[in-house]
Amino acid sequence: MGFMFRTQTNKSDYFLGGKSLGWKPLALSVMATQLSAISFVSAPAFVGLREGGGMQWLSYELGVPLAMILLLATILPKLYRAGVVSIYDYLEMRFGRSTRVLISIVFQFSRAFATGIMIYAVSLILQGTMGIEAWQAILLTGVITVLYSLQGGMKAVVYGDAIQMVIIVLGTIACIGFGLYHLGGVDTFLANVDSSRLTAIKFESVGFSGDGFGFLPMIFGGVVLYASYYGCDQTQAQRALSAKNTQNLRYMILANGVVRFPITLLYCLSGLIVGTLAMSDSTFLAKIPSDNPDWMMPVFILNYLPHGLIGLLVVAILAAAMSSLSSAINSLAAVTIEDYSRITNKDLPQESYLKLAKYMGLVWGVITLVLSLYAGNIAPTIIEAINKVGSLFYGPILAVFLMAVMSKRCTALHVNIGLISGVLLNLLISMLLPEIFWFWWNFIGFVVTSVIAFIASRAFPRVVKLQDKSEQLDSQGQSILTRKDTILLLGMFASMVAICLAIPHIFA
Repeated sequence: MGFMFRTQTNKSDYFLGGKSLGWKPLALSVMATQLSAISFVSAPAFVGLREGGGMQWLSYELGVPLAMILLLATILPKLYRAGVVSIYDYLEMRFGRSTRVLISIVFQFSRAFATGIMIYAVSLILQGTMGIEAWQAILLTGVITVLYSLQGGMKAVVYGDAIQMVIIVLGTIACIGFGLYHLGGVDTFLANVDSSRLTAIKFESVGFSGDGFGFLPMIFGGVVLYASYYGCDQTQAQRALSAKNTQNLRYMILANGVVRFPITLLYCLSGLIVGTLAMSDSTFLAKIPSDNPDWMMPVFILNYLPHGLIGLLVVAILAAAMSSLSSAINSLAAVTIEDYSRITNKDLPQESYLKLAKYMGLVWGVITLVLSLYAGNIAPTIIEAINKVGSLFYGPILAVFLMAVMSKRCTALHVNIGLISGVLLNLLISMLLPEIFWFWWNFIGFVVTSVIAFIASRAFPRVVKLQDKSEQLDSQGQSILTRKDTILLLGMFASMVAICLAIPHIFA
């Protein structure tokens, strides 16, 4: 596929697929990157085996449809109409270079670091299933991914991700079927399932007393987290910028808001079934390291699936890892090249631009793989920490983008003060108030950044000098959210809550 899509004539072709991509492959691509190999393995382990786990994993998803409403009404239409390759270009158009560089640097290094750790975690699984060394697993995953993403650009990334998403879903369904078969059927599963793992929503947990996964933090923190991730993170927003038109962009976001939850529900159901099998089969349980329940799915695949399907599931794990890596490489290269062009004020010829883009993709691919090789024994703790580190920044970054598209009063000085204040307060909370559930950091950072920037705009009023292009965009309508979209996404949210509440009764 990389070879097929290797012909590009300009940066829009390479980084945005020539803005010719339809909503179906884009939606699958977005979900393939988000529902990665870690989710494929860790979500079932959390639900089925991990202490303190269970179906409450589903509460992670509650904020998604609400976040999609916010994005369709505000950020994504503006970014799409701006005609940018890097979403941080828009921040420079609106506020200036300081804000753009500040957020761009955070994105590049945090994304490379997170992707490197994810590849390392996948290499552990491939070691167990394929019997190969860690460095071999990393190179197998990395070299192939780098080659196809450098050759084919965004088209190879998106269509590759779409196929990979289908494989992952089929693999999950296979695990559910064979898990039930080895348990002895649905009746046996229902008779043996651990009832304490069936609670999906905890209304009593507020998240301020060392508790987590409560309804309120997962809603307020979740909306901010997902709006920031899908609208203000280059790896995800770049898909939106690649859509044929705003209608395909709309459908892509709607599909993500509706289809993502059923796929996560499949992950969780597979974990509940395989976890029940593990608890009822001492031989199976003995093969899973007591300190690492993430081995539950790889051990199940190797010992309970027929040959052929084992291969399919190993491919699914590889595919999930590749989808995250290819997206990261392409997006990191896009941001780096655009940053270089802005800082040096060089308008590169298209041929030189494309050549440099591929070199930068190769550089980021190597950096990511080197990080994977040296992750070592600290990786499992970092995987958890990555989510927390992201929550330090997601809220403040979302606030900056919302002010960029909605406020004409704020300048670079105001948003930079707000951004730094929001991040610093989150850091203080993480160090001094560990009893506050980290999902709240997203919401707290968002509110603090917005309030401080608003106060600064009143205390230090300045004339906002928008560039001509940004000024022209401000005169256009921004929302592409329709009434039907709102009803659909709110209906999906209500359905998700209803399903979560019904799960204990369904499996009782």
